[in-house]
Amino acid sequence: MNKSNVRKYIEGVGRRKEAHARVRVYSLTKGEEAFFVINGKPAQDLFDAWEIDYMLKPFKVTDTEGKFGVTVIAKGGGFTGWKDAIRLGLARALVKHDKSLKPALRKEGLVTRDPRSVERKKAGLKKARKAPRWRKR
Repeated sequence: MNKSNVRKYIEGVGRRKEAHARVRVYSLTKGEEAFFVINGKPAQDLFDAWEIDYMLKPFKVTDTEGKFGVTVIAKGGGFTGWKDAIRLGLARALVKHDKSLKPALRKEGLVTRDPRSVERKKAGLKKARKAPRWRKR
């Protein structure tokens, strides 16, 4: 493989619920257009415009919109988990690229992992906390 064809990237990993997203951020060369690809498909095919804006908020906060191309490999969970995992992965990749961006991202709450996940089901209950209907006799 020719090493001149290999592009440099910065990688950040984001997690949310059961979802994992490996986000790669590529610096764009002159004349190249920004791209956002998730699992080999353009993000517009998978998400609405407002959801894409939600995921790309780290670029807005750091004023780096249009300066990077993004590819994502997302696994597990569902689309809601993917959105938050991608957002966290992007923020982490930007911090790797430039540590001076961290305070701005921290202020917006973009570098904090959301620890909430589904509570496990307990024995004798229908769900985590829902009990069967109680009858006295």
